[in-house]
Amino acid sequence: MTTFTINPGRPLQGTIVVPGDKSVTHRAIILTALAEGMSTVSAYCRGEDCLNTMRALQSLGIRIDETPELLTVHGKGLWGLSEPNGPIDCGNSGTGIRLLSGLLAGQDFFTVLTGDESIRRRPMGRVVKPLREMGAVIAGRKGGELAPLALTGKRLHGIEYRSPVASAQIKSSLLLAALFAEGTTRVREPRLSRDHTERMFQFFGISLARDSGELIMQGRPAVGWAGRRVVVPGDFSAAAFFIVGATIVAGSDIMIRNVGINPTRTGLIDVMNRMGADIQILGQREEAGEPVADLRVKSASLKGIEIGPELIPQTIDEFPILCVAAAVAEGDTVISGAEELRVKESDRIATMSAELRDMGAQITEKPDGMVIRGLGRAGENGRLSAAGRAKSHGDHRVAMSLAIGGLTAATSMTIADCGCVETSFPKFEAVLSELLTHEARGR
Repeated sequence: MTTFTINPGRPLQGTIVVPGDKSVTHRAIILTALAEGMSTVSAYCRGEDCLNTMRALQSLGIRIDETPELLTVHGKGLWGLSEPNGPIDCGNSGTGIRLLSGLLAGQDFFTVLTGDESIRRRPMGRVVKPLREMGAVIAGRKGGELAPLALTGKRLHGIEYRSPVASAQIKSSLLLAALFAEGTTRVREPRLSRDHTERMFQFFGISLARDSGELIMQGRPAVGWAGRRVVVPGDFSAAAFFIVGATIVAGSDIMIRNVGINPTRTGLIDVMNRMGADIQILGQREEAGEPVADLRVKSASLKGIEIGPELIPQTIDEFPILCVAAAVAEGDTVISGAEELRVKESDRIATMSAELRDMGAQITEKPDGMVIRGLGRAGENGRLSAAGRAKSHGDHRVAMSLAIGGLTAATSMTIADCGCVETSFPKFEAVLSELLTHEARGR
């Protein structure tokens, strides 16, 4: 069992890069597999979540040549997938299993999708229900509410769907299914969720229209799309740990190169700036349809704020590390409208409340969020206490957030069960160590 030992007392200084964006990597692998001809995907995320999606496409008959720096994908066109020899294991990836459900619902073969214990607890009905409305035949535990899911590929038809929640996974699953459906599919969500799928469709030249907040897609395109060179931007959610770390640890000054700054993802920057952070966005540019920049972050004193439902879709994965920032800020931070966090890799409202309380934070848990009474004083961030031995609850973002929180403590602490970090950021501990020893270099 992997553990992290955090030794506080030093600022974060230097220049780093973070892994390729996990969300973009999933989509790049799928769309290059459906392209006609060869594509390359560079700077991709090598976390287990994305590697499981790569293995899934390989099991569906797609040749993918892999090196640590580059995937070479030999696309077989829209109808080029073939039936796998056995169940497809999506590991810990909610994105992987939900996007693959949409991709495979309209194929002419049978597939079983499963994952680890955490995935088998997470709600699948949110994608199964609309896919069934499109004509998909999907069986699963509790009537399709839970994985494993068995998909008997059928001829799909377009639907009009109003999603009850702003979810990029639901939206993306339906758009992938719509590629194989007859007629028009229309998808509307209550608020704009991450738009990586829409951007990558545009990058590959796949026809997708937006009208007054509604996505409109004509299925079964007569002409496919060619393979392309895809450069994946650095994952903003991975950068978030160091953005907060450099802000809350006195004397810190770091540069994070080549970070994706898609506005549907960067709610953390807006929140942190409102709290008083010092974050500079430098050298803005574009890669694979995604905005990219370098981020310079210096230490700053924070103040508590209110974070309402309108900000949750843009900060959904950064919630655990935002809790750490709030815990050391001056004054109260009130988070509401975040009930979606209860069905992530862990119940992130409950797990972060419990672990930060053990580190001395004052937190009142609510059904849809929490109230965090910051430990800071006027002009100075507070310090969490070392919990001795904290727990990740098998959640990669909880593990990394607690590691950053431990940097503010007076003594060292150990975080148990951190093997889960492999799902998104395999070298997290090494990158953090580089910043703490001031030897970081751009790579």
